[in-house]
Amino acid sequence: MEEQILVVENLEKSFSLDQRKLEILSGINFTIQKGESVAIVGPSGSGKTTLLGLCAGLDVPTSGVISLAGIKLNAMGEDDRAYVRNQKVGFIFQNFQLLPTLTALENVLVPLELRGEKGKRKQAEELLGRVGLADRMDHYPTQLSGGEQQRVAIARAFISTPEILFADEPTGNLDEETAEMVTSILFGLNKEHNTTLITVTHNLELAHHTERIIELRGGKIYSDKALN
Repeated sequence: MEEQILVVENLEKSFSLDQRKLEILSGINFTIQKGESVAIVGPSGSGKTTLLGLCAGLDVPTSGVISLAGIKLNAMGEDDRAYVRNQKVGFIFQNFQLLPTLTALENVLVPLELRGEKGKRKQAEELLGRVGLADRMDHYPTQLSGGEQQRVAIARAFISTPEILFADEPTGNLDEETAEMVTSILFGLNKEHNTTLITVTHNLELAHHTERIIELRGGKIYSDKALN
């Protein structure tokens, strides 16, 4: 029997704006299995990034249930959600979110430092080598190109061998050649570690590398289809 890693039930997210209710997401339901790769697509403003943040425990829904690895995130406070993220989740942000005062190697080690794990420098070096940055480990983010920064972010996301990896437009700021390299790295690591991969993307080529595409329109699921 396949193991469910993410279950989303009757998810709603709304805000109050000038005494009006602004609905971002409504009636979202889906289940993702361990090791599955899924793309969330849709036009700008359809709620893709909001959905990704909710599923990763970066935000809380207005109503509904999100279960990540059997843990109900919406029943938890921020500190507990942060602990679950640190133990279970990798997240690749569109704007990389590397710490500017740390080298590439030090940035990759941050999640392990937060866990209190020491002595993992060799593992971080190996990961940076895997993403083609063996000779850039001691460089700071400002000394790296956008593509190199994104590859540091990928290495950082995988260093703690997360059960589930969320990627927000992982190729959005990259040229075509670098985007292809990043896509190859993402799916290579996904297969190697059986890491569940969920990515928000406008890049249809990236989306078609996944096993399943969920399309949002107007804050609702418009389609949910398997590709193979």
